[in-house]
Amino acid sequence: MKKLKAMLDAQYKLKNTSKELSMQNPDPLLVAKNYQHTSYFAEIALICALLSYGNAKAIVQMLQKLDFSLLCSRTKIRYEAFPYYRFQTSADIRHIFEAIACMLENGGLLTYFLQAYKNPPAHFTLWYQSGNKNHARILYGIYHCIDSLYSFVRENSVSKGLHFAFGTSYSAYMNTYGAFPTGACALKRWNMLLRWLVRQDEIDIGCWQEHIQPSHLILPLDTHTFRICLKLKILKRKSYDLQSALQATDTLCMLNPNDPISYDFALYRIGQSKQNMYEDLFI
Repeated sequence: MKKLKAMLDAQYKLKNTSKELSMQNPDPLLVAKNYQHTSYFAEIALICALLSYGNAKAIVQMLQKLDFSLLCSRTKIRYEAFPYYRFQTSADIRHIFEAIACMLENGGLLTYFLQAYKNPPAHFTLWYQSGNKNHARILYGIYHCIDSLYSFVRENSVSKGLHFAFGTSYSAYMNTYGAFPTGACALKRWNMLLRWLVRQDEIDIGCWQEHIQPSHLILPLDTHTFRICLKLKILKRKSYDLQSALQATDTLCMLNPNDPISYDFALYRIGQSKQNMYEDLFI
């Protein structure tokens, strides 16, 4: 563990620099940071996070085409010519903007998240899926926000592209299966968003840090971090799902209890590299 911690601390120090966010090192946070001083930054960051899948450069190029000021006027959204992006048609992206604009009009993302985060239902308080009971609160906050976004979209407008962007509806899944969703893809993007908003360093913004502690966050497990976590033995499970994200977070918590997700960006960059230069880091 000492060797792993020393390596991750060194990688965090190396990657925790603004130079890691550029067109040469593209990341969706590069776009979101341009709006960090706006009153609706969290909602802009949410759009950037929900559409953050695929090639990083392509994500950034697509996000740069979006007019985020439209979030302040739902009337204008109806007439905007939105681009399409992979699984989302231009209509899907319009519906994303409309739903988030509705959320903004009704108190904003933070209000919706805290409503659930502070008041999880009884079955969430009996948490056993990870070593941190606050993970249940984080997940319930995410699920509540997802359900709220769906409530702002007409039922006949909920396409596969919109479902992929928002993630699985908690209430619909519970009604069908009697359990909460465990798919990792959309949750990865939501957990990445929370990392941006809660943590604060040279990479992350930290505008929500007075409301949520970094120690409560869950690792935004994607295919890159999943592969590296397996190689570094941070993770033992070979399934790419929520349980693996929780297990990896528990391991990182042993290295840095107050801020386990501080290592996420460095792990992502290591995994993103297609070179063999990092092989000597593996234990």
